[in-house]
Amino acid sequence: VQPVESGGGLVRAGGSLRLSCVASGDFFRFHTMGWYRQAPGKQRVLVATIDSVGGSTYYADSVKGRFTISRDNAKNTAYLQMNSLKPEDTAVYICNAVRSVLNYWGQGTQVTVSS
Repeated sequence: VQPVESGGGLVRAGGSLRLSCVASGDFFRFHTMGWYRQAPGKQRVLVATIDSVGGSTYYADSVKGRFTISRDNAKNTAYLQMNSLKPEDTAVYICNAVRSVLNYWGQGTQVTVSS
């Protein structure tokens, strides 16, 4: 399972973006998917997760009510819908796939929110 992110870009504050994470491999549906972000000079932090069947989600307090994580197992794809974006959301957004002790990371996609 190798995640590949897309959908990042430059957007004004208050705008929206939808990130996609396509993960190759036959066992995508067994993995918990997550989105992390890392701003310049800061540590990588967890943004949201979704379990293998899409029935349980987690959101960091900073994005609750604004971001929505989802997945389509038929397309081996996870999404992060980001609304009401703020300048402090600016970061590289990184997709993660986890199954038991196996942990896979994408390369990330840049999201920049201008004020």
